[in-house]
Amino acid sequence: MTHRMILFVIFGLMAGMFLSALDQTVVGTAIRTIGDDLQGLSLQAWVTTAYLIVSTISTPIYGKLSDIFGRRPLFLIAIVIFIIGSILASFSTSMIELAAFRAIQGLGAGGLMSMPLAIMGDMLAPRERAKYQGYFLAVFGISSVIGPLVGGLFAGAGQILFITGWRWVFLINVPIGIVALAIVWRFLHLPKQPQRSVRIDWWGATTVILALVPLLLVAEQGREWGWGSPIAIGCYVVGALGIAAFVIVETLMKDDALIPLKLFRSPTFSMATVIGVLVGFGMFGAMLTLPLYLQLVLGSNPTESGFQMLPMILGLMIASIGSGQIIARTGRYRMFPILGTFLMSVGFFLLTFMKYDTSYWFVAAAMLVIGLGLGQLMQTLTIASQNSVGLRDMGVATSSSTFFRQIGGTLGTAVLLSLLFTLMPSNIIGSFADRGTLVGALDAAFDPAVAAAPENARIMSSIYTPIVTRVTDQTTTQLQSGVDQATDAATQAVADQVAAGRIPAAAQRAATAAAVTQARTAAADKIRAQVPVARVGSDGTVTLDFTDAAARSTFVDSLATTLQDQFTSGSGDTSIGSSTLNDTSFLLGADKRLSTPFLVGFNSSAVTVYWVAMSVVLLAFVLSLFFRTPPLRAKSALQEAADERNGKEDEELRAADAATTTGSLVLP
Repeated sequence: MTHRMILFVIFGLMAGMFLSALDQTVVGTAIRTIGDDLQGLSLQAWVTTAYLIVSTISTPIYGKLSDIFGRRPLFLIAIVIFIIGSILASFSTSMIELAAFRAIQGLGAGGLMSMPLAIMGDMLAPRERAKYQGYFLAVFGISSVIGPLVGGLFAGAGQILFITGWRWVFLINVPIGIVALAIVWRFLHLPKQPQRSVRIDWWGATTVILALVPLLLVAEQGREWGWGSPIAIGCYVVGALGIAAFVIVETLMKDDALIPLKLFRSPTFSMATVIGVLVGFGMFGAMLTLPLYLQLVLGSNPTESGFQMLPMILGLMIASIGSGQIIARTGRYRMFPILGTFLMSVGFFLLTFMKYDTSYWFVAAAMLVIGLGLGQLMQTLTIASQNSVGLRDMGVATSSSTFFRQIGGTLGTAVLLSLLFTLMPSNIIGSFADRGTLVGALDAAFDPAVAAAPENARIMSSIYTPIVTRVTDQTTTQLQSGVDQATDAATQAVADQVAAGRIPAAAQRAATAAAVTQARTAAADKIRAQVPVARVGSDGTVTLDFTDAAARSTFVDSLATTLQDQFTSGSGDTSIGSSTLNDTSFLLGADKRLSTPFLVGFNSSAVTVYWVAMSVVLLAFVLSLFFRTPPLRAKSALQEAADERNGKEDEELRAADAATTTGSLVLP
């Protein structure tokens, strides 16, 4: 194939991958609007889970079938299925329907993600492949940037061409898919390979579904179900039995297995797979927290956070293109997994120093370093896996590599996000133990002007109103009790004097009123000295007035000491739980002093996530030091197959010539 022919094919492959990559980022931005419109926001996790499960499971199935029936028809089928799923999703009338149609999309997405890499493995020698795979990483970069923008535009539009705005999130896939379909149909023509008798591994497909569906379900829903709940335990048991059955079936199927176990006899393939799982765990899990950090802590909207992720995309593209050129020229690639995992570890280590008020540019520098690491890993691990097998297993090796990386990413997403949201309530409460944070938040919460502001209504009701109400009630009750005691004592003193004859009975009423007034005045002066915000009315009713800033500051300062001890000991109550964190829109526009404890708690939780991600990637770094990388082949898989056939034909011709020249043996 000429360079021009290769580029046309690559454009078609890129369009197919762009469908899947863009779909994930676009839907992620619009899912809240979709959930509100379909009145099922609480079911949004199932929309993501359905897509993820089906796309993950279908990946190795596409790889195996493409080895049997060819890449082109399978890739075309994947595009058609994805387009059909997109059209159906745009007609959804409930979140359950949307989840089902997203599953159909996932069935196509499994081929869109794995088939292009397998086709590249067929067309290009490993050394040449590295140059072109940079284009594919550019697809992910572009989709990461424009996805949130497009999703935000569609979700924010009431109607476009008489169709609800969010439905275009799915309809936009149709023209892109048709273009990809036309290019692939016109330009992708790979040489046909000799047909061989095969057994389709239906049992392998069945057992991989049995193994993965329960485990992916519990990975996605475990935080809501409870990791030790009966349904979670049931998923563990079914998944474990499914894995055991899958290994037995694949052993019996040998070369016809969905994922041939012989692939793991290659140290290169095995190590690339393990490193891919670890990198996927750290990459997908921790990267999902960065947009949350940008939106929650830095206050960016989804579109802005997409642009703020550019440093990571820039680093990824620079490292990908640079490493691809070096691999193409030298044929050496062992250094890139080592350097890539090291840079990722450094990037996550930098993120552990983040504070709630950290400058964006510090975060951008860390993202750039992570991107430089990722760019050296994504293509080299795939090339290493492809280089370790022949044409017969190119598709299944490529899809298996993608499959296990997706498994790692799914586990990372589930475990690290679960860790994030599990730690957040306690970390938010713990942030109140810091006196400066607590005093600032309380001063704002007790300020009537701040508390009554519309933009602060939700954060007040979610976090601060219980504190303000409890403190106000307790303080008022305590002070009212003191005034009442002083009033009762004055009344009783007058009554005693009347009984002793020192005050005439006719003057008792007037004397009592004077004594009570004097007692209340003395009590009010004493109370004002102790609690500057307290006011005692002429009728003895105690109220609290927080309008005076100086008086409020003194009251808050004395209150903070008591509350700080409670929060430090863990007995403080701010009514913060998982339900409070389901919808964080109450932070939008809220007074900075009120939102600071939440931001501090989120930041602390995110830092813990980055420590875990760094530990996992460091393990991948250690393993990469022992990564054996045989020299890359100089020919493509198709060229090797063609040379092998030509070699056999040449041998047959030489044998025929030799027989003709020598003559046939005859009896004397």
